[in-house]
Amino acid sequence: MQKKEKIFVLDTNVLIHNPQAMFSFEDNRVVIPITVIEEVDNFKRSVDEKGRNARQIGRYLDDLREKGSLKKGVKTEKGGTIQVILSRKVSDTASDILITDSNDNLIIGTAMYVKNKNPDIPVILVSKDANVRIKADAVGLKAANYETDKINFQELYSGYLKILVDDNTLKDFNEKEFIVNDFGEIYPNQFVMFCKDEEDEKGVIARYSHENNSIYPLKYYKGQEIFGIVARNIEQTMAFDLLMDPQVKLVSLVGKAGTGKTLIALAAGLNQVVESNNYSRMVVSRPVSPLGKDIGFLPGTKSEKLNPWMQPIYDNMEILLSGRNEKEDNANGKIFGKKEPSLKDYLDFGFIELEPLTYIRGRSLPDQYIIIDESQNLTPHEMKTIITRAGEGTKVVLTGDPYQIDIPYLDSESNGLSIAVEKFKKEAICGHITLEKGERSALANLAAKFF
Repeated sequence: MQKKEKIFVLDTNVLIHNPQAMFSFEDNRVVIPITVIEEVDNFKRSVDEKGRNARQIGRYLDDLREKGSLKKGVKTEKGGTIQVILSRKVSDTASDILITDSNDNLIIGTAMYVKNKNPDIPVILVSKDANVRIKADAVGLKAANYETDKINFQELYSGYLKILVDDNTLKDFNEKEFIVNDFGEIYPNQFVMFCKDEEDEKGVIARYSHENNSIYPLKYYKGQEIFGIVARNIEQTMAFDLLMDPQVKLVSLVGKAGTGKTLIALAAGLNQVVESNNYSRMVVSRPVSPLGKDIGFLPGTKSEKLNPWMQPIYDNMEILLSGRNEKEDNANGKIFGKKEPSLKDYLDFGFIELEPLTYIRGRSLPDQYIIIDESQNLTPHEMKTIITRAGEGTKVVLTGDPYQIDIPYLDSESNGLSIAVEKFKKEAICGHITLEKGERSALANLAAKFF
């Protein structure tokens, strides 16, 4: 039985989200209203990811134009057709619902026009804007979200599991310091907590080695102080073991506000850059787009422009440096002695580099410890762009809270961080931990719980 063709009308946000979306509908017909082209044209001068995607859309369509008429439709390698058509106003039957001729309504009107012209072919309006999908449904159009990359957030990989064992098994594990996995599927670098019963919250923590299908005690973190701090709970202990392991090249830390994900990532980075010299420097970055304007609109030097976005990083760094220096002063019996290194000193000597994500694209970063904070605000496409910056010997740490997303059209199931956790969980050089317990303060824990 021959597959029935479908027609997909694309909204602007779909292409801005992923310029290659126009090629993602196999052998079906893709229609792009001229209004979408006009909106894309307004974005092309931006220097951020949205501007780069807008320029890429133009290049894709221009290449297609060289192969045929976009007005009539150009065949793709997958057997589908991409067509650009004039935008249409909403029909008379829907004019009482969609009163104004906004760009969204013109795109909906175009989809209605295509549907009326092709009554025997299913027409679907594809948009990442929930309001557009609602309005399309109100006028009798089928509408869908663009969800090529989406996971079930309720089943997001946690990075560890609890296994119930008897006393003999625990004794055998402690004596041999390993146990062959006979417990079922365990992912590479997944942590295991051996417990005697379900109520046991202080079991023996171990880590799975995919290479020889065995479970071993923690090797890289055994409660020692890491740049002035120690793990306060089991999840932080697991996270430190991944962060301190040079064989794990990508670590993702997911947790709500106050769970310590950024602080422990910074502590592990400073330890391995400043004290162990495992990496040449630590690069810390976070998205700046959620606050609206690119850093070029702010006055001052690069450092001064970065201050509004990097202040949470500065706060964490000051906690680490002040706590560590105070302990060293007390140990040496001095109150006012030799000046201890400050954050500015580490920045000036090149141990630490703070970069907006705007400037990371196109770089090659070998032998470095890279932290991408607030990475839940990245699209999967942006996440790919950043991780591919990693050169030989580089470790990438992703931190974020999928519950706090500031970017339109992203949610807890489609953001780059959640996708990365699921995509990389079976890879031997990757590890993940979800941190649940808040450690910032009792008040912060209450806020995270009730809001």
